[in-house]
Order: sequence, then structure tokens, then C-alpha cells
Amino acid sequence: MIQKINAAMAEEFEVEESVFTPEADIKSTLELDSLSLVDLVALVESNFGIKINGTDIAKIRNFGALYDLIYEKVQSK
Repeated sequence: MIQKINAAMAEEFEVEESVFTPEADIKSTLELDSLSLVDLVALVESNFGIKINGTDIAKIRNFGALYDLIYEKVQSK
């Protein structure tokens, strides 16, 4: 699952997958502003068939948190 997430983000944000580590800050690594954060959420939702709400977004500080969130949402479907 992590490889699929990383591949999708690398393509969307034109960043090398090698920079995606669980502890890396997601906003600075992907150079996210509020608009591109919406793009990230849409990318995840469409690739995994899940919904991410505002409370979930606030919890996403690093890639590890994103991976955990996606895993939890997919498991609870």
C-alpha cells in the first residue's frame, strides 16, 4: 500500500519517491499550500475509495501519519 501511495504522490507532485520517509514532514516535502493539500486529499480518496475529513487532515503531519490514516480508513470500509 505504501508503494502505491508513494508512486501516486511522486507523479502528482513531481517529487522523487526516495524523499518519502515516515518521519518526513509532508507539507515541506511536497511543498503543499492549502490548494495542493486539497489535491493530495483528492488523490488519496480517488486511489483508495475513502473519505478524508478536516479532522483527519489536521492529523497528517508526516508521511507515517498519512500511511496510518489511509490504512485505518481502508480497513474500516
